[in-house]
Amino acid sequence: MNVDIRPILVPTSLGAPDSADLEACAALGFQLERANWGHDHFAESAAELLGRHRNDVHRGHALFGAWDGDTMVGRASLGWERDEEAATVELTLGVLPSHRRRGIGSRLLDAAEDVARRLGRSTVVGYSDHPDTESGSVDGPVLRAPDGDAGLAASVATARFASARGYALAQLERVSSLTVAGRLGEVHRELESRAARANAGGYRIECWTDRTPGDLVDAYAAARERMVLDVPAGGVTIDEERWDAARVREHESESIDGDATLLVAAAVTEGGEIAGYTELELPLGRRFAYQSDTLVVGAHRGNGLGMLVKLANLERLAATSPERTVVYTWNADENEHMLAINIALGFIRCGLEATWQRVDDQPGVR
Repeated sequence: MNVDIRPILVPTSLGAPDSADLEACAALGFQLERANWGHDHFAESAAELLGRHRNDVHRGHALFGAWDGDTMVGRASLGWERDEEAATVELTLGVLPSHRRRGIGSRLLDAAEDVARRLGRSTVVGYSDHPDTESGSVDGPVLRAPDGDAGLAASVATARFASARGYALAQLERVSSLTVAGRLGEVHRELESRAARANAGGYRIECWTDRTPGDLVDAYAAARERMVLDVPAGGVTIDEERWDAARVREHESESIDGDATLLVAAAVTEGGEIAGYTELELPLGRRFAYQSDTLVVGAHRGNGLGMLVKLANLERLAATSPERTVVYTWNADENEHMLAINIALGFIRCGLEATWQRVDDQPGVR
Protein backbone atom coordinates (compact mmCIF):
# COMPACT_ATOMS: atom_id res chain seq x y z
CA MET A 1 0.00 0.00 0.00
CA ASN A 2 1.46 3.34 -1.07
CA VAL A 3 0.39 5.86 1.60
CA ASP A 4 1.80 9.37 1.41
CA ILE A 5 2.49 11.34 4.61
CA ARG A 6 2.64 15.08 4.05
CA PRO A 7 1.99 18.37 5.87
CA ILE A 8 -1.44 19.94 5.57
CA LEU A 9 -1.15 23.56 4.50
CA VAL A 10 -3.42 26.05 6.22
CA PRO A 11 -5.43 28.20 3.77
CA THR A 12 -6.50 31.78 4.29
CA SER A 13 -10.17 30.82 3.99
CA LEU A 14 -12.45 27.83 3.51
CA GLY A 15 -14.14 26.91 0.27
CA ALA A 16 -11.10 27.82 -1.83
CA PRO A 17 -9.05 25.37 -3.94
CA ASP A 18 -6.21 25.42 -1.41
CA SER A 19 -8.53 24.57 1.51
CA ALA A 20 -9.38 21.05 0.32
CA ASP A 21 -6.72 19.34 2.46
CA LEU A 22 -7.76 21.14 5.66
CA GLU A 23 -11.41 20.36 4.99
CA ALA A 24 -10.53 16.70 4.36
CA CYS A 25 -8.64 16.69 7.66
CA ALA A 26 -11.70 17.98 9.50
CA ALA A 27 -13.97 15.44 7.76
CA LEU A 28 -11.59 12.66 8.79
CA GLY A 29 -11.80 13.90 12.37
CA PHE A 30 -15.56 13.35 12.36
CA GLN A 31 -15.04 9.81 11.04
CA LEU A 32 -12.45 9.03 13.70
CA GLU A 33 -14.65 10.32 16.52
CA ARG A 34 -17.65 8.30 15.35
CA ALA A 35 -15.49 5.19 15.11
CA ASN A 36 -14.21 5.70 18.65
CA TRP A 37 -17.13 7.17 20.59
CA GLY A 38 -20.11 6.25 18.45
CA HIS A 39 -20.79 9.99 17.99
CA ASP A 40 -18.93 13.02 16.66
CA HIS A 41 -19.45 15.40 19.57
CA PHE A 42 -15.72 15.91 20.07
CA ALA A 43 -14.85 16.49 16.42
CA GLU A 44 -13.60 19.89 15.27
CA SER A 45 -15.06 21.54 12.21
CA ALA A 46 -12.88 22.91 9.43
CA ALA A 47 -13.65 26.41 10.73
CA GLU A 48 -12.41 25.47 14.20
CA LEU A 49 -9.19 24.04 12.76
CA LEU A 50 -8.65 27.15 10.67
CA GLY A 51 -9.40 29.44 13.62
CA ARG A 52 -6.76 27.76 15.75
CA HIS A 53 -4.08 27.77 13.06
CA ARG A 54 -4.83 31.34 12.00
CA ASN A 55 -4.33 32.66 15.55
CA ASP A 56 -0.85 31.33 16.21
CA VAL A 57 1.22 34.14 17.71
CA HIS A 58 1.48 32.45 21.11
CA ARG A 59 1.06 28.80 20.13
CA GLY A 60 2.50 27.05 17.11
CA HIS A 61 0.58 24.35 15.23
CA ALA A 62 1.15 21.76 12.53
CA LEU A 63 -0.98 19.15 10.77
CA PHE A 64 0.03 16.04 8.85
CA GLY A 65 -2.20 13.87 6.70
CA ALA A 66 -1.81 10.27 5.53
CA TRP A 67 -3.15 9.83 2.01
CA ASP A 68 -4.15 6.62 0.28
CA GLY A 69 -4.54 7.94 -3.24
CA ASP A 70 -6.98 10.83 -3.02
CA THR A 71 -8.37 9.79 0.38
CA MET A 72 -7.04 10.96 3.72
CA VAL A 73 -6.93 7.93 6.04
CA GLY A 74 -4.95 9.29 8.98
CA ARG A 75 -3.81 12.54 10.53
CA ALA A 76 -1.63 14.02 13.26
CA SER A 77 -2.20 17.37 14.96
CA LEU A 78 0.55 19.18 16.89
CA GLY A 79 0.69 22.21 19.16
CA TRP A 80 3.40 23.92 21.20
CA GLU A 81 4.10 27.07 23.17
CA ARG A 82 6.12 29.67 21.27
CA ASP A 83 8.46 30.29 24.18
CA GLU A 84 12.20 29.69 24.26
CA GLU A 85 11.88 28.02 27.67
CA ALA A 86 9.15 25.60 26.55
CA ALA A 87 10.12 21.92 26.43
CA THR A 88 7.09 20.11 25.04
CA VAL A 89 5.16 19.39 21.88
CA GLU A 90 1.61 18.05 22.23
CA LEU A 91 -0.01 15.77 19.68
CA THR A 92 -3.00 13.68 18.77
CA LEU A 93 -3.10 11.22 15.91
CA GLY A 94 -5.63 8.84 14.43
CA VAL A 95 -5.98 6.34 11.58
CA LEU A 96 -9.20 4.99 10.11
CA PRO A 97 -10.00 1.47 11.38
CA SER A 98 -9.81 0.17 7.79
CA HIS A 99 -6.16 1.24 7.55
CA ARG A 100 -4.79 0.35 10.98
CA ARG A 101 -1.95 -2.08 11.69
CA ARG A 102 -0.21 -1.08 8.46
CA GLY A 103 2.40 1.24 9.94
CA ILE A 104 0.54 4.47 9.14
CA GLY A 105 0.27 5.53 12.77
CA SER A 106 4.00 4.95 13.24
CA ARG A 107 4.83 7.09 10.20
CA LEU A 108 2.58 9.89 11.43
CA LEU A 109 4.26 9.74 14.83
CA ASP A 110 7.66 9.82 13.12
CA ALA A 111 6.64 13.04 11.38
CA ALA A 112 5.38 14.55 14.64
CA GLU A 113 8.50 13.60 16.59
CA ASP A 114 10.65 15.08 13.84
CA VAL A 115 8.90 18.42 14.37
CA ALA A 116 9.70 18.18 18.10
CA ARG A 117 13.36 17.50 17.33
CA ARG A 118 13.57 20.42 14.92
CA LEU A 119 12.03 22.67 17.55
CA GLY A 120 14.56 21.40 20.09
CA ARG A 121 11.80 20.12 22.38
CA SER A 122 12.75 17.27 24.70
CA THR A 123 9.26 16.06 25.59
CA VAL A 124 6.40 14.81 23.44
CA VAL A 125 2.95 14.56 25.03
CA GLY A 126 0.19 12.62 23.27
CA TYR A 127 -3.51 12.13 23.98
CA SER A 128 -5.97 9.30 23.37
CA ASP A 129 -9.67 8.88 24.19
CA HIS A 130 -11.19 5.76 25.72
CA PRO A 131 -14.98 5.51 26.07
CA ASP A 132 -16.27 3.57 29.06
CA THR A 133 -17.51 0.09 28.21
CA GLU A 134 -21.10 -0.80 29.07
CA SER A 135 -19.99 -2.88 32.03
CA GLY A 136 -17.19 -0.54 33.04
CA SER A 137 -14.98 -3.54 33.86
CA VAL A 138 -11.36 -3.97 32.80
CA ASP A 139 -9.96 -7.42 32.11
CA GLY A 140 -6.28 -8.24 32.49
CA PRO A 141 -3.40 -5.92 33.48
CA VAL A 142 -4.26 -2.29 34.17
CA LEU A 143 -2.11 0.79 33.62
CA ARG A 144 -2.14 3.44 36.34
CA ALA A 145 -1.06 7.05 36.13
CA PRO A 146 1.18 8.47 38.88
CA ASP A 147 -1.87 10.06 40.56
CA GLY A 148 -5.56 9.20 40.73
CA ASP A 149 -7.50 5.96 41.01
CA ALA A 150 -8.59 5.37 37.41
CA GLY A 151 -7.05 2.61 35.36
CA LEU A 152 -6.69 1.83 31.66
CA ALA A 153 -6.50 -1.68 30.27
CA ALA A 154 -2.95 -2.39 29.15
CA SER A 155 -4.40 -4.40 26.26
CA VAL A 156 -5.99 -1.46 24.43
CA ALA A 157 -4.35 -0.76 21.09
CA THR A 158 -3.28 2.77 21.99
CA ALA A 159 -1.55 1.58 25.16
CA ARG A 160 0.38 -1.08 23.25
CA PHE A 161 1.34 1.43 20.54
CA ALA A 162 2.43 4.09 23.02
CA SER A 163 4.47 1.64 25.10
CA ALA A 164 6.24 0.29 22.01
CA ARG A 165 7.30 3.83 21.10
CA GLY A 166 8.64 4.64 24.57
CA TYR A 167 5.68 6.58 25.94
CA ALA A 168 4.51 6.19 29.54
CA LEU A 169 1.05 6.87 30.93
CA ALA A 170 1.40 10.23 32.68
CA GLN A 171 -2.21 11.13 33.56
CA LEU A 172 -5.80 10.02 33.16
CA GLU A 173 -8.63 12.54 32.83
CA ARG A 174 -12.29 11.77 33.28
CA VAL A 175 -14.54 12.72 30.39
CA SER A 176 -17.96 13.56 31.82
CA SER A 177 -21.32 14.74 30.53
CA LEU A 178 -24.16 16.68 32.12
CA THR A 179 -27.76 16.82 30.90
CA VAL A 180 -28.96 20.39 31.45
CA ALA A 181 -32.42 20.28 29.84
CA GLY A 182 -35.17 21.43 32.20
CA ARG A 183 -32.82 22.52 34.99
CA LEU A 184 -32.94 26.32 34.64
CA GLY A 185 -35.13 26.85 37.72
CA GLU A 186 -33.00 24.58 39.89
CA VAL A 187 -29.78 26.21 38.75
CA HIS A 188 -31.19 29.71 39.29
CA ARG A 189 -32.28 29.01 42.87
CA GLU A 190 -28.92 27.55 43.85
CA LEU A 191 -27.08 30.39 42.13
CA GLU A 192 -29.06 33.05 43.99
CA SER A 193 -28.21 31.50 47.33
CA ARG A 194 -24.51 31.11 46.57
CA ALA A 195 -24.21 34.56 44.96
CA ALA A 196 -25.60 36.19 48.11
CA ARG A 197 -22.96 34.45 50.25
CA ALA A 198 -20.20 35.38 47.80
CA ASN A 199 -21.31 39.02 47.76
CA ALA A 200 -21.13 39.10 51.54
CA GLY A 201 -17.57 37.81 51.24
CA GLY A 202 -16.53 40.55 48.82
CA TYR A 203 -16.99 38.76 45.48
CA ARG A 204 -19.29 39.65 42.61
CA ILE A 205 -20.13 37.67 39.47
CA GLU A 206 -19.21 39.12 36.08
CA CYS A 207 -20.28 37.37 32.87
CA TRP A 208 -19.45 38.08 29.25
CA THR A 209 -19.78 36.60 25.77
CA ASP A 210 -16.84 36.25 23.37
CA ARG A 211 -14.92 39.41 24.28
CA THR A 212 -13.62 40.17 27.78
CA PRO A 213 -14.57 43.67 28.97
CA GLY A 214 -11.66 46.07 28.68
CA ASP A 215 -11.55 46.80 32.40
CA LEU A 216 -11.16 43.07 33.17
CA VAL A 217 -8.89 41.86 30.40
CA ASP A 218 -5.62 42.24 32.34
CA ALA A 219 -7.09 40.54 35.40
CA TYR A 220 -8.42 37.74 33.20
CA ALA A 221 -4.98 37.26 31.64
CA ALA A 222 -3.45 37.00 35.12
CA ALA A 223 -5.98 34.36 36.15
CA ARG A 224 -5.56 32.36 32.94
CA GLU A 225 -1.79 32.29 33.40
CA ARG A 226 -2.37 30.40 36.67
CA MET A 227 -4.30 27.62 34.93
CA VAL A 228 -1.38 25.40 33.90
CA LEU A 229 0.44 26.18 37.16
CA ASP A 230 -2.34 25.38 39.60
CA VAL A 231 -4.16 22.37 38.13
CA PRO A 232 -3.06 18.81 38.98
CA ALA A 233 -0.51 17.65 36.41
CA GLY A 234 0.13 14.04 37.41
CA GLY A 235 3.31 12.98 35.63
CA VAL A 236 2.86 15.40 32.72
CA THR A 237 5.43 18.06 31.88
CA ILE A 238 3.44 21.25 31.34
CA ASP A 239 5.02 24.39 29.90
CA GLU A 240 4.21 27.70 31.49
CA GLU A 241 1.93 29.93 29.45
CA ARG A 242 2.55 33.66 29.22
CA TRP A 243 -0.76 35.50 29.21
CA ASP A 244 -1.41 39.18 28.66
CA ALA A 245 -4.25 41.17 27.11
CA ALA A 246 -3.00 40.38 23.60
CA ARG A 247 -3.13 36.64 24.24
CA VAL A 248 -6.63 36.90 25.67
CA ARG A 249 -7.73 38.68 22.49
CA GLU A 250 -6.04 36.05 20.35
CA HIS A 251 -7.80 33.28 22.30
CA GLU A 252 -11.11 35.03 21.71
CA SER A 253 -10.40 35.51 18.01
CA GLU A 254 -9.55 31.82 17.65
CA SER A 255 -13.00 30.94 18.93
CA ILE A 256 -14.83 33.57 16.86
CA ASP A 257 -12.92 32.63 13.69
CA GLY A 258 -13.82 29.01 14.45
CA ASP A 259 -17.57 29.78 14.49
CA ALA A 260 -17.85 29.17 18.24
CA THR A 261 -19.24 31.30 21.05
CA LEU A 262 -17.51 31.72 24.40
CA LEU A 263 -19.49 32.17 27.60
CA VAL A 264 -17.32 33.24 30.54
CA ALA A 265 -18.35 33.65 34.17
CA ALA A 266 -15.91 35.07 36.70
CA ALA A 267 -15.81 35.84 40.40
CA VAL A 268 -14.31 39.30 40.83
CA THR A 269 -12.99 40.84 44.04
CA GLU A 270 -13.75 44.35 45.22
CA GLY A 271 -10.30 45.33 43.97
CA GLY A 272 -10.97 44.05 40.45
CA GLU A 273 -8.95 40.81 40.68
CA ILE A 274 -10.44 37.72 39.04
CA ALA A 275 -10.51 35.11 41.80
CA GLY A 276 -12.03 32.36 39.69
CA TYR A 277 -13.52 31.75 36.27
CA THR A 278 -15.04 29.16 34.00
CA GLU A 279 -15.57 29.02 30.26
CA LEU A 280 -18.17 27.31 28.08
CA GLU A 281 -17.45 26.79 24.39
CA LEU A 282 -20.51 26.65 22.10
CA PRO A 283 -19.61 25.28 18.65
CA LEU A 284 -21.87 26.57 15.88
CA GLY A 285 -24.86 24.44 14.98
CA ARG A 286 -24.32 21.78 17.64
CA ARG A 287 -26.64 20.78 20.49
CA PHE A 288 -24.02 20.63 23.24
CA ALA A 289 -21.32 22.75 24.88
CA TYR A 290 -17.84 22.14 26.25
CA GLN A 291 -16.95 23.27 29.75
CA SER A 292 -13.26 23.94 29.29
CA ASP A 293 -11.03 25.85 31.71
CA THR A 294 -12.27 26.31 35.26
CA LEU A 295 -9.96 27.75 37.89
CA VAL A 296 -10.10 29.26 41.34
CA VAL A 297 -6.90 31.12 42.17
CA GLY A 298 -5.18 29.55 45.16
CA ALA A 299 -5.60 32.52 47.54
CA HIS A 300 -9.38 32.46 47.03
CA ARG A 301 -10.09 28.75 47.39
CA GLY A 302 -12.45 27.51 50.06
CA ASN A 303 -15.12 30.15 49.32
CA GLY A 304 -17.33 28.11 46.99
CA LEU A 305 -16.28 30.10 43.93
CA GLY A 306 -15.81 27.07 41.66
CA MET A 307 -19.43 26.02 42.06
CA LEU A 308 -20.56 29.65 41.89
CA VAL A 309 -19.05 30.44 38.49
CA LYS A 310 -20.16 27.11 37.02
CA LEU A 311 -23.74 27.71 38.13
CA ALA A 312 -23.64 31.23 36.67
CA ASN A 313 -22.50 29.93 33.29
CA LEU A 314 -24.96 27.02 33.27
CA GLU A 315 -27.79 29.48 33.93
CA ARG A 316 -26.67 31.58 30.97
CA LEU A 317 -26.43 28.50 28.77
CA ALA A 318 -29.92 27.33 29.69
CA ALA A 319 -31.40 30.79 29.20
CA THR A 320 -29.68 31.70 25.93
CA SER A 321 -29.13 28.33 24.23
CA PRO A 322 -31.83 25.92 25.46
CA GLU A 323 -31.22 23.69 22.43
CA ARG A 324 -27.86 22.72 23.93
CA THR A 325 -28.98 19.98 26.27
CA VAL A 326 -25.60 18.40 27.13
CA VAL A 327 -22.36 19.81 28.53
CA TYR A 328 -19.06 17.90 28.36
CA THR A 329 -16.06 18.46 30.59
CA TRP A 330 -12.61 16.98 31.31
CA ASN A 331 -10.94 16.71 34.73
CA ALA A 332 -7.78 15.06 36.00
CA ASP A 333 -8.76 11.91 37.87
CA GLU A 334 -6.79 13.16 40.89
CA ASN A 335 -8.54 16.56 40.92
CA GLU A 336 -10.85 15.56 43.75
CA HIS A 337 -12.16 19.03 44.52
CA MET A 338 -13.26 19.89 40.97
CA LEU A 339 -14.64 16.40 40.44
CA ALA A 340 -16.71 16.78 43.61
CA ILE A 341 -18.21 20.00 42.24
CA ASN A 342 -19.02 18.37 38.91
CA ILE A 343 -20.55 15.29 40.52
CA ALA A 344 -22.69 17.56 42.72
CA LEU A 345 -23.88 19.30 39.54
CA GLY A 346 -24.81 15.93 38.02
CA PHE A 347 -21.92 15.19 35.66
CA ILE A 348 -21.53 11.48 34.85
CA ARG A 349 -18.32 9.89 33.64
CA CYS A 350 -18.48 8.60 30.06
CA GLY A 351 -14.82 7.81 29.37
CA LEU A 352 -11.19 8.61 29.95
CA GLU A 353 -8.61 10.69 28.16
CA ALA A 354 -5.11 9.27 28.53
CA THR A 355 -2.00 11.45 28.45
CA TRP A 356 1.19 9.76 27.26
CA GLN A 357 4.65 11.23 27.59
CA ARG A 358 8.08 10.50 26.21
CA VAL A 359 11.22 12.38 27.14
CA ASP A 360 14.16 12.51 24.73
CA ASP A 361 17.54 13.15 26.35
CA GLN A 362 18.87 14.46 23.03
CA PRO A 363 16.08 16.55 21.51
CA GLY A 364 18.21 18.14 18.83
CA VAL A 365 19.23 21.70 18.18
CA ARG A 366 16.75 24.53 18.60
